[in-house]
Amino acid sequence: MQQTIVTLDHLSHRYSQQWAIRDISFEIHRRGILGLLGSNGAGKSTTMNILCGVLSQTEGKVIIDGIDIRENPGEAKKRIGFLPQQAPLHLEQTVDEYLTFCAHIRLLPRNEIKKAVEMVKERCGVAHFSKRQIGNLSGGYRQRVGIAQAIIHKPLLVVLDEPTNGLDPNQILEVRQLIKEIAAERSVIFSSHILAEVQATCHDIIMIEGGQIVFQDTMQAFNNYIAPDSLIVTFEAPPATEQLQALPGITKVERIEDKTYRMHFTDATGISEKVVVKSVQEGWRLKEINLEKSSLDAIFAQLSNKRSNQAIS
Repeated sequence: MQQTIVTLDHLSHRYSQQWAIRDISFEIHRRGILGLLGSNGAGKSTTMNILCGVLSQTEGKVIIDGIDIRENPGEAKKRIGFLPQQAPLHLEQTVDEYLTFCAHIRLLPRNEIKKAVEMVKERCGVAHFSKRQIGNLSGGYRQRVGIAQAIIHKPLLVVLDEPTNGLDPNQILEVRQLIKEIAAERSVIFSSHILAEVQATCHDIIMIEGGQIVFQDTMQAFNNYIAPDSLIVTFEAPPATEQLQALPGITKVERIEDKTYRMHFTDATGISEKVVVKSVQEGWRLKEINLEKSSLDAIFAQLSNKRSNQAIS
């Protein structure tokens, strides 16, 4: 029988009169990375704070490895590692001092702490900074230390809130790889408002908008759902914008650069072929053509509308 690692059952939370999240339900049954995607203010951080026992929900249940976090918070939290958006680092401490402190507050047996600290330093690539103050580390290495404290007690579940936010491209790639390695041994929830981050890292996805789940499936299913809604085309001998807009199925044309256009359409069927054929006929000398995926805002709108229509029907 498959182990249920996490259950969120009709989770809702209200700040004063405003509901931050409403009726959030999902389960995690396996190792790997679940992406929690949503725009800023969608309810992601509230969901994670409740899941990790930082915040008490207004309604609903959180079950971690069969333990209700409200009824037995100590036992439930032993199974969770959490890196909030603002990592709880003590900048005046060295890496060794901080991770030793974290091991103590995670209630690791004293005779296991040194080994645990050494293990997570190696795993997270910060062993060569053992004696350096955290305040003197780069943003990428600070984030690695933050991840190290989240896994030092070998939790069943690791929750990471915007773990690549503010990092440079190379640091992002390094942290992504680290998270994938961690997910080979345990379940990881990876929260982000950046679609590309979730697509590059996660196996499954839950999308939250307006405090409610609007999509829940595999990453592959999500990618198949996102229909392209525009073309980016470049011509050597570009036509007038009006000529492009006159093509069947084209609803709007924007000039991006001197010879490059964004062409919006309503139906993707055969649209590229139509542009290629017309370019040959008119001598526009098509140089490049690419389908462009829907913007994240457009995807949220589509999914929210779909959910509303399903509720009405």
